[in-house]
Formats: sequence, C-alpha cells, structure tokens
Amino acid sequence: MPNMCRHLLIHGRVQGVGFRWALSAQATTLGLCGWVRNRRDGSVEALISGAPEAVNALTEWAWTGPPGARVERVLCRDEPDLADFNMPPGFELRPTF
Repeated sequence: MPNMCRHLLIHGRVQGVGFRWALSAQATTLGLCGWVRNRRDGSVEALISGAPEAVNALTEWAWTGPPGARVERVLCRDEPDLADFNMPPGFELRPTF
C-alpha cells in the first residue's frame, strides 16, 4: 500500500507540556517521517508521512497527547499531492512558526 501524508493542527493546552517531543517520539516508533512545530497561536502543527495505518495511529494519539496536555480539537487534512513526495527519513522538530 502506498504512503500517505497528513497535515495536523492540534489545539488546546498543547504547548509547554512536551507535546512536540512526545509526538516526535511516537512518530519515530511508528516509522513515520515528517516534522512538528509550535505555532505562535498556541497550537501545534505537524506534517506526517508513512504507511496509512501508522498515520492513522498517530492521528488518534494526537487526540490525547502526552500527560499534561489537554487537546480540544485536531484538524487534519490529507495531502494527496505530497503522499509520493520523498521526505527525508526521520522526524524533525522545527522552530516555532
């Protein structure tokens, strides 16, 4: 099955609780590649790519996040044009945007 790519925008109490690091660790465990960053509006944004089962699993995880997080909503958008884009391996923590 081909890879898929999904953009996530996570709202709630998601900054200052280790959300980016936890999401990166979970993505790595699931064999995904992509990136995650804080946004100035207080949300966390991620672009994830990999096997559909793994992308779906990380999307589900994002609804809970690490201890201390309080997720209010997760907006997700599949990015079909990026699904076959060859992202570099691994998962990257990006600076705040």
